[in-house]
Amino acid sequence: MMTRQSLTYGRQFHHPAPVEKRKRERKGNKLLALWLLTGCASLSAATKPNIVYINADDYGIRDAGFMGRSEYKTPNLDKLAASGMVFTEAYSPAANCAPSRACCLSGQSAPRHGVYTVAGSDRGEASTRKLIPIKNTLHLELDNLSLPGALQKAGYVTGNFGKWHVGPEPLKQGIDINVGGSSAGGTRKYFAPYKLTNIIQGPKGEHLPKRLTDEAINFMKANKNKPFFVYLAYYQVHTPIQPRMDLVAKYEGIKDINAKYAAMVEGMDIYIGELLDYLEKSGKKDNTMILFCSDNGGVNKISDQDPYRAGKGSYYEGGVRVPMIVSWPGKVEPGSRCDTPVIGTDFYPTLLDVAQSQAPKDKVLDGVNLMPLITQTGKLMQRALYWHFPIYLQAFSVDNDEGRDPLFRTRPGSSMRFGKWKLHEYFEDGKFELYDLDADTGERNNLVETMPEKVAELKKMLYTWRAKMKAPVPTELNPKYSAAKPAKKAR
Repeated sequence: MMTRQSLTYGRQFHHPAPVEKRKRERKGNKLLALWLLTGCASLSAATKPNIVYINADDYGIRDAGFMGRSEYKTPNLDKLAASGMVFTEAYSPAANCAPSRACCLSGQSAPRHGVYTVAGSDRGEASTRKLIPIKNTLHLELDNLSLPGALQKAGYVTGNFGKWHVGPEPLKQGIDINVGGSSAGGTRKYFAPYKLTNIIQGPKGEHLPKRLTDEAINFMKANKNKPFFVYLAYYQVHTPIQPRMDLVAKYEGIKDINAKYAAMVEGMDIYIGELLDYLEKSGKKDNTMILFCSDNGGVNKISDQDPYRAGKGSYYEGGVRVPMIVSWPGKVEPGSRCDTPVIGTDFYPTLLDVAQSQAPKDKVLDGVNLMPLITQTGKLMQRALYWHFPIYLQAFSVDNDEGRDPLFRTRPGSSMRFGKWKLHEYFEDGKFELYDLDADTGERNNLVETMPEKVAELKKMLYTWRAKMKAPVPTELNPKYSAAKPAKKAR
């Protein structure tokens, strides 16, 4: 079994070095590649399919061409979508990054691991919070077997390239090779010199998403004779908005488009194209499943998610609806679409099925295997999707957040979707909101008063789920709360 380590491959490709240094680097990389190739000699690439999971950061449901937003240029993602299946009703398991990733990588809903947000759960001004929120857990526990860890047990070599955010050391959570991943939730710089750990510094001006893509490709080259799992978790398109400036001009002057953000979107798409090209030219495409998704909804202030309401941090549709593609030649029909609601906790059991493996009996999973949908060999039983957020998350912008009030994207509560119905509950005032998503995608027409029986039905389901999950509900009043404090801006 190979020793896990944080390292980078192929640094000679990124910047010039003295001749003797380059020779030493080439020799070292050859030895490393040979070592990796012989580490699990009993496995061959033909034994199990390779898996590539591309997880974009803050990439909204309306930020891609294949989702109908032609202003954004995403030809490579559009091509990937055309080669496989687009899930039109895909959801993140949380509305911001840390809890969403914790859910996807553990296969568990937030109440099981307690990761509800980034940093503290008492965000926003204290005098505007009526309740003491449930304390947040920052990271997954090391004994909570991660998706990469489960794939390791199934014979895969695993690599993380980019944002990890569910613990300080990916190598202790199922990752064999780590480049750029840590407990950090973002990067302050998209161009070298980077402000990241676990990455060898690149030459000045090197573009981070390009670097991460190159590292992922080099990892696949080094492990071409055994099954690999690539978790390519771009920091892009999370703020700061630092695009390749050569891409900005084409978007300037386009109505309702942030030109620099659009260039960030296209920049990531270009590098995804390079990874797809490698799989094609190397002959690995046919034996590789690719999953593309986002960790949560887009930032509404930067990229309008209309017709969906709100954005990142909100549990309205704009905050939890995400773009999703699955491509796998011979398994997934090109150009297919799936309208069944799915959620990020489904990835764990699905990818284990792809790996011809199962989770240990003591590992609790809250998602379901999506392979019947992906291969169009069956359907899922109708089920409800649930979200629980006993925390506060302050507003991004009172003008663009489209939240329930102008001060918070999220106040403590729960929400659920069952069929066409979406129910929200708020713990501060005990209020509910009910929406018919078929008729009201934007969640504008609250049906609570006109459909009390439907509210009662869904409420019973929600409370049953919370009891099963032992989901904590905040009840302690905040002594610093001031009911008379005015909102910053009336809506």
